[in-house]
Amino acid sequence: MEVAIEAGADDVVSYEDGSVDVLTSPAAFQEVKQAMTAAGLEPEAAEVTQRAGSSTTLGFEDAQKMVKLLEMLEDLDDTQNVYSNADISDDILAKL
Repeated sequence: MEVAIEAGADDVVSYEDGSVDVLTSPAAFQEVKQAMTAAGLEPEAAEVTQRAGSSTTLGFEDAQKMVKLLEMLEDLDDTQNVYSNADISDDILAKL
């Protein structure tokens, strides 16, 4: 975390599985990536992408619709990536 922040990252998000997301502006992306690599922290994936500034919590019915929409979008041949700001609880996902 310290290496990323010192290199110009905006935030570092840690997950239970030990993985981390390093969030930075597109302008600082290369510098932060190079600093992480130089520190021996080779990323599994590194890309510039857009992230939603907020998320929307969905109930069961809306979550069903959202999952169906996302699946339909992913099935399109011209679609490369699908992103969403939907926050669907683990309980609801298990029911789907």
